[in-house]
Order: sequence, then structure tokens, then C-alpha cells
Amino acid sequence: MENKQTSSTSSRVFKSSLKLAGATLISRILGLVREQVQAAVFGASGLTDAFNVAYRIPNMLRDLFAEGAFSPAFVPVFMEAKIEGSNVARRLLWSVFLLLLVLTIIIGILMVIFANEIVSQIAPKFLEDPAKFQITVTLLRIMSPFLSLVSIAALFMGALNAIKIFFVPALAPASYNVVMILAILCLPPVFAKHGIMGIYALGLGAVVGGFLQIVVQIPLIIKKSLGPLGPVKIISPYTKKIAGRMGLAFVGVSASQVNIFINTLLATGTVVGAVSWMTYAFRLFQFPLGILGVSIGGSNLVHFSDAWKAGKRSEALTLLKSSYLLSLFTICWALTMLYTMSIPTVHLIFERGAFLRSDTLAVSELLKYYLWCLPCYGLFKIFSPTFYSIDKPQVPVFISLFSIFVNIVVCLTFVPRYGYTILAMGVSISIIVNTLLQIVFLTRYLDLPKIFFLDLKLLKIALAVAFAGTLTHYLTLNYFSYETIFINKLITFVVIGCLGSLSYFLILFFTGEGKFLRKMVKRK
Repeated sequence: MENKQTSSTSSRVFKSSLKLAGATLISRILGLVREQVQAAVFGASGLTDAFNVAYRIPNMLRDLFAEGAFSPAFVPVFMEAKIEGSNVARRLLWSVFLLLLVLTIIIGILMVIFANEIVSQIAPKFLEDPAKFQITVTLLRIMSPFLSLVSIAALFMGALNAIKIFFVPALAPASYNVVMILAILCLPPVFAKHGIMGIYALGLGAVVGGFLQIVVQIPLIIKKSLGPLGPVKIISPYTKKIAGRMGLAFVGVSASQVNIFINTLLATGTVVGAVSWMTYAFRLFQFPLGILGVSIGGSNLVHFSDAWKAGKRSEALTLLKSSYLLSLFTICWALTMLYTMSIPTVHLIFERGAFLRSDTLAVSELLKYYLWCLPCYGLFKIFSPTFYSIDKPQVPVFISLFSIFVNIVVCLTFVPRYGYTILAMGVSISIIVNTLLQIVFLTRYLDLPKIFFLDLKLLKIALAVAFAGTLTHYLTLNYFSYETIFINKLITFVVIGCLGSLSYFLILFFTGEGKFLRKMVKRK
């Protein structure tokens, strides 16, 4: 009976994760195309540094309001309201809509008013180049509405996820990437005719893309009877609970964003291009994380919260364990392939136009440092929202504060001596520390056995990583040529990647995980 329950709960997590991952894959591929186009048109220059610094502010707040703080605070409370009645949940949705809209508009206005001061604080070195500083300030002002737009899009996504709709909401970010690609390709020549710098096309594209993320979800919101319903109470027990949790969540799940913010500040004081190199490397790092880690984490949040709020403790813990292992199975495979093929990956994706071989080497080096924490980052996406589902939101706050402190100490100590690469290392170390502490506290608050997170599967995964990594590194070193034509390089890259991936899953198969792998293939 227990095996049937485990199989059933694992299946639900897997199917929901697969829907999220499929949609996210499309979005991430378009995101890589966007980065390719941006790299080819603008390279890694002072202009891209200006955009990346300006974008970092609303993007960091987006991750706090939309992806980081909001979802774990909203989804469990929305499910509580659903138990009371569908109309109660519906009114809650639009109460939060008004609350979120007012709050983010106020923040956007403050960004416009204090743009000079904000940029001077996060990129003081830009003051030495007045032109770059002014471009950054203007871009920040252009993108000030971005926060409101993507926060509302995240609200709709959370509501749809709560009723087990995953694919379309996860596909919404793809519209953003399409708009950005069109903006980069089409707007700079038009702007040039009017004496406007082409880099401003990125700012305008971000705003329009954010708006489209809302538009693509509205039909489903209406279809699923989640449209506006009065009377709407901005202040209610439910909204107070969400607001209180968000206040804690701002700190609780913002460790990575604060780390990135600190890294931006330090990177602007190193060499020209460092901010852009870090941005490109982090985009590649986020590719498997977004498809696998975020998808599994989002699915786990919905199903775990549903089971926990219904008093089904055993089922909730089974879901948590399934999500934990599924995340490691998939993300460790992605880590192995991306780490051993980092230089060819950056070379094929970015190295063209204004993006040079020296840029490729710099980005690939940073990427490797980021990848150290990829498995832990995937688990972070699962564990952090879990604390909010079990009504322990204060725990991630203290853990994140400590991990931020670790990152600051590492970066301030070693960046002056070893340069910008330490910035990526600091992020990895802080995320690893954060995740390990989360495991300790989850074990305590869920009253789990000490070996709950220890499993024989971890040794099998480690063996698969070692074997596949060695094989892929050897094949890349001996058979991938950077001097041949693109199609030949691409074919070689795909063949090596397939052989490495095959070896990873064969090791798992021969060590007894064949049943698990067959289920994965069958469900796909």
C-alpha cells in the first residue's frame, strides 16, 4: 500500500514538473537566443555593462516579488482560501492584485525619482564615466514599470498553479524573450535614425515583454472562473497573512539575489566587461536550473502544500523526498554535461560578432564556478518554499542572512587579490551553506529521521557523475575543434553530449535505477 502511495505521489510531482519543465525549456531556449542576439549586436562592452546594471535592480526586485517571496507566501494561503470556498479564493486573488499593483507602482516611481542615487550606489565606478552613468540611469527609468508587470504575471501564475495548471503560465516568459529578440534586431536601426542609442531598445523591450506575460494568462484566468469578483478587501486576514509572510520571505529566499547585487557592485570595480561576463555565465547557469530546479520546486510547492494543509503528513513527506531525489537525478546530469563542455557551450552560443574568444574564456571560467552550487541551488528551490508551507517562514530568514554574510566575507577577502572570478565562487559557497542549513532545520521541524535526506541513490548519482564527466571531458578535449565550420562543431558537440548523457543514465541503470528511468521514459 505504501509503495502504491509513493508511486502515486511521485507520479504527480513528476507529471507537474514535466509540464513546467517543457514550457520552461521553450522559454529558456528563447532566452539563450536572446542572449546570443544581444552578444552579437552589443558584445561584452560598456553599453552592455550599463544595461545589465540597470536591469539588475528591477530584476532583483522581480525575483523577490514574483518568483522568490511571492509564490511561497501566496500559494499556501490561496489554497487555504480555496478550502473555504472558490469565491473566497477568487476575491483573495483580486485583493492581492490591487495590493501588489499599488506597492510595485510606488516602488517604480521611487526608482524613477532616485535613479541617479541608486546607480551611484550600486555602480560607483560608473561615476568616472559620465556617459555610461547617464545611460544606466536612463535605462533604469525606462524599465521602472517592469516590476509591476512581472509581479502581476507571477500572481496569475501562482493562482493557476494552485489549481494544477502549469504549462501555459510557465510558457508566459517565452513572450518576454520573443519581444526582446525583436527589439534587439529591429529597434536599434530605427533609433539610430532619430539619434537615439540602440541600447535603449533593450529597456523598451523588457517593459513590453513584461506586459505580454500578463496578457497570455488572462484567457485562462477568465476561463477558470478566476476573473474579478467583488467586494474586494485589500485588508483581510488572508492578505495580512500573505503580507506578513512576504515580509519574511523578502529575506528568506533572497540570498541569491542579494549575492548577485553585491557581486555587481564589486564587479564594476574590476575590469570592463566583468558585469557582462558574469551575466552571460549566470544565464547559462540558470538554463538547467530554470528547466529542472524551478519546475520541480514549483510543482513540489503546490503538491506539498496541498497535502500538508489537508493533514496528510505521510504523503507530504513522500512528495518532499521524491522532489529531492528527482531534482538531484536530473540536475547532476545537467551539471556534468555543462561543466565538462563549458568552453564549447559558450563558444557555440555566444562567440560571434562583437563577442570575442577572450570573452568566451572569461564566461566559461565564471560558469564553472557558478556550477559548483547547481545541485544545491535546485534543492534550495524545493526546500525554501517548504518552510512557508509548514508555517516556519522565519527559519529561512536567519539562514539567508548567514549565507549572505558568508558571501560578503568571501568576496571582500579574495576579490582584491584574485579578481572577479571569486564573485561567482562566493555565490556558490553561500548557496551550498544555505542549502545544508535548510536540510538541518527541515529535519528538525518536520521531525524527520536523521538519514531522511541520505539515500543510496546519492552514491549512484556520484558514480554516474564521475564516469560521465570523465568520458565527456576526454571526448571534448580530443575531438571538439574550434577551428572547423559551425555545422561540424555543432554535430560534434551534440554527439559528445549524447554519449556523455547516455553514459550517465547507463550507470544509473546498471546500479539498480532502471525501474525509475523506465518510469520516466514511459511518463514522457
